[in-house]
Amino acid sequence: MQRSLERTVLRTAMLGILVNGILATAKLVGGILGNSYALIADAVESMTDIFSSFVVWRGLSVAIQPPDSDHPYGHGKAEPLAASFVSLMLLAAALGIAIQAIREILRPHLMPRPFTIWLLLAVVIIKESLFRFVFHVGNQTSSTAVRTDAWHHRSDAITSAAAGIGIAIALWGGKGYESADDWAALFASSIVAWNGFQLLKPAVDELMDALPSEEMQKEIASIALSCGGVLAVEKVLARKTGFVYWVDMHLEVPKDMTVEEAHAVSHVVKDRIRQQLPTIREVSIHVEPYPQKNLGLASEIVG
Repeated sequence: MQRSLERTVLRTAMLGILVNGILATAKLVGGILGNSYALIADAVESMTDIFSSFVVWRGLSVAIQPPDSDHPYGHGKAEPLAASFVSLMLLAAALGIAIQAIREILRPHLMPRPFTIWLLLAVVIIKESLFRFVFHVGNQTSSTAVRTDAWHHRSDAITSAAAGIGIAIALWGGKGYESADDWAALFASSIVAWNGFQLLKPAVDELMDALPSEEMQKEIASIALSCGGVLAVEKVLARKTGFVYWVDMHLEVPKDMTVEEAHAVSHVVKDRIRQQLPTIREVSIHVEPYPQKNLGLASEIVG
C-alpha cells in the first residue's frame, strides 16, 4: 500500500512538469504575440512551476528511499526540504513579477489582443483542475511537498485569472487602459507571495520536528489504552519524516508486572497502533510503573 502511494506521488509530480511545460510555452508565445506583459509574467511563473515540480519529484524520489546505516530514520526529510525550496521559489517569483509589472506600468505599451483572454481562460481551467487533483493526492499521502506543489498550480491559476481580468479591462476601457493587465500582474504577485508564506510554515515545522495534531496524539493514546495491561499513557511524542511518523510513548503498567510481561504489552501496543494508523512507521515505548506523579498529563492526552 505504501509503495503504491509513493508511486502515485512521483507520477503526480511528473504530470505537473509536463502540464507546466505545455502551458508555459503557450503563454509565452501568446504574451509576445498578444502584447500582454501579464501573460508573459504568467509564463515566467509557469516556468518556475516546471522547476519546482522537478524539485518536488526529486525530493520525493529521495524521501521514499528506505532507511540505511547512515540514515536509520529514512530519507523522509528530503520531502519538506523540497517543499521549503518550492515555497521560497514562489516568493522569488512573486517579487520578480511585481518588479517587472511596475516597470511596465511606468512605460507606455500596446493594447493586449483579445485572443489572450481565451488563452488565459483555458489556462485557469486546466490549472485549477490540476490543483484539485494534486491536492487530493497530497492529502491522501500526507505529503507536504505534494500539497505545496498543488498550491503552486493554484497560484498559477490565480495569476492567470488576474491577467485575464486585467486584459478584459484594458480592452473594454480602450486607450489609456493599456496598463490594466500590468496592474493585474502586480495584484497577482501579492497573492503568489501570500501563498508562498503560507506554504513555507508547515514545511519548516516538519523540518523542525513539530508535534502532529492534538487529535492524532489523542488517537494514538486511545489505541494504547485499549490494550490490556496499559493503565495510563504518560506521554506521546511524534514527528513526521516524509510520508510516515515516528512515535515515542511512555506507558504506565501495573508495578508488579514482570519485565517480560511489560515487553509483551509494549509489542501489542506497537502492533495495534501501526495496524490502525498505517502512516506510523515505528513506535518506541518506554514502560513505567503505575501510578506516576505526573499522571495528569495522561488525562490531558486522552481528553
